[in-house]
Amino acid sequence: MIRAVMVINTQGKPRLAKFYEFQPVEKQQELIRSVYGVLSSRAENVSNFLDAESIFGPDTRLVYKHFATLYFVFVFDSSENELAMLDLIQVFVETLDKCFKNVCELDVVLNYSKLHTVLDEIIFGGQVLETSSTEVLKAVEEISKLETASNAISLVPKSVSSWRSR
Repeated sequence: MIRAVMVINTQGKPRLAKFYEFQPVEKQQELIRSVYGVLSSRAENVSNFLDAESIFGPDTRLVYKHFATLYFVFVFDSSENELAMLDLIQVFVETLDKCFKNVCELDVVLNYSKLHTVLDEIIFGGQVLETSSTEVLKAVEEISKLETASNAISLVPKSVSSWRSR
């Protein structure tokens, strides 16, 4: 099971933190600081896989990728394959690249809800739902269309909407 997904910038600011097991906010902040502390002190030429038992407890692993100014981090237990998790990070980033035309940290900050939508199409409740970037993108585009239609309906004045119902 995937226990957490984090996107942290190189200054240690969390841009996304999603925990699939309940953690109080203070504990989440402590975990994010600990993960950043470990990642920021690692050399560029070392493995992207870490034993995370000292941070998250027994039977926990961490995999990350560093793209530009962001660390993409997945925390998981032994039921998940490390290489599959690394590939899932790649799917997540590729999908974001397609959504935002070469994603950057500013896109992540300004489009927080879309970031969550993409993640929720890939992982839900700590379980992997979809590994195809193309399929995730289709679902996200469909959700965006539905949101746009819903917003358009809510913008119709009450007098018009009451007239339509007659």
